[in-house]
Amino acid sequence: MAQAQREWFEKDYYKVLGVAQSATQDEIRKAYRRLSKKMHPDSGGDEEQFKEVSAAYDVLGDPAKRKEYDEIRRLGPVGAGFGGGNPFGGPGGFTSTFRVDDLTDLLGGMFGRSGGASGGARARAGGRASGPRRGEDLEAQLHLSFTDAINGVETTVNVTSDAPCTTCGGTGAAPGTSPVICSTCGGRGILDENQGLFSFSKTCPDCKGTAMRVETPCRDCLGSGISNRQRQVKVRIPPGVQDGQRIRLKGKGGAGANGGPSGDLYVTVHVGGHPLFGRRGKDLTLTVPITFAEAALGASVTVPTLEVPVTLRVPAGTPSGKTFRVRGRGAPVPGGFGDLLVTVEVDVPESLNEAQREAVEALAAVLPDSPRQHLDGDQT
Repeated sequence: MAQAQREWFEKDYYKVLGVAQSATQDEIRKAYRRLSKKMHPDSGGDEEQFKEVSAAYDVLGDPAKRKEYDEIRRLGPVGAGFGGGNPFGGPGGFTSTFRVDDLTDLLGGMFGRSGGASGGARARAGGRASGPRRGEDLEAQLHLSFTDAINGVETTVNVTSDAPCTTCGGTGAAPGTSPVICSTCGGRGILDENQGLFSFSKTCPDCKGTAMRVETPCRDCLGSGISNRQRQVKVRIPPGVQDGQRIRLKGKGGAGANGGPSGDLYVTVHVGGHPLFGRRGKDLTLTVPITFAEAALGASVTVPTLEVPVTLRVPAGTPSGKTFRVRGRGAPVPGGFGDLLVTVEVDVPESLNEAQREAVEALAAVLPDSPRQHLDGDQT
């Protein structure tokens, strides 16, 4: 039994989306949008839960797949083609622990063919396994300057992967032609063979289970519809992106197979440093030197920002290492901006001229005793 069908039977997709089995397609769509937004990795959600929700919607969001899923769930393990029980529906058959896979091996040996299953269940699964498949998710790295990360930028990333063939648009057919319904299987993707009590099914050899056949293959992709190449993908970086943040580009990943949708591209952003500013989440940080006189007497100090300078009032008696908050001068965030955190440090000159030394000595003579006098014990 194909893995996809095994998962269909084992997983309750209605429960995953939190809807009743009688839910309308609109109710299913609304439930998916709500859960995917909540669980999306870019919103801090769990990536595994996000994938599970997406898998559930991939089935229930498609009326045809949903009908097939409901039928498999209704029939149970035997009807789905991979459970135990008596596959012949009466006494004298196999025990409840006998697997359809075992039956397949047995019949394959008896009739000299591979594959096949009771009631054609395995063949139906085989046809779907060769049907449309979603492309793989890809990863890319992007290095930005501090300024571009703050302001936001539209740029490109290079990706090498399978992608829809540009010559045929991913159809596999030469330009000016289109794939046609396979005449061998009548568009089913499988062929049935009856052998008395048993019904065998196999993947159509002409269309490989896709139900469509390319009569005039594209000369570049040879009919596959996919080519491996390097391509540039445009990515819009929002203002205020942080170092290490991942941005999801839906449908920009690897190409799907047999007409399936493309995967997603996840871009990890690396932000460079700045000669003046640091960053702490939505806030920017800045260290500004001041003189002893400015710290002791108080002063108005001009400090830079990412735009125009602002004036910061330093109160008298400000200690070195004091941090002041300048509102709205930080990194952009939804609905506003963070703050600028300015830390002042008293600058002590390495050398003094004669006039400066005399002034400092005069100040020392009138200052209170050393602030270290309150320390207990012998400090020598």
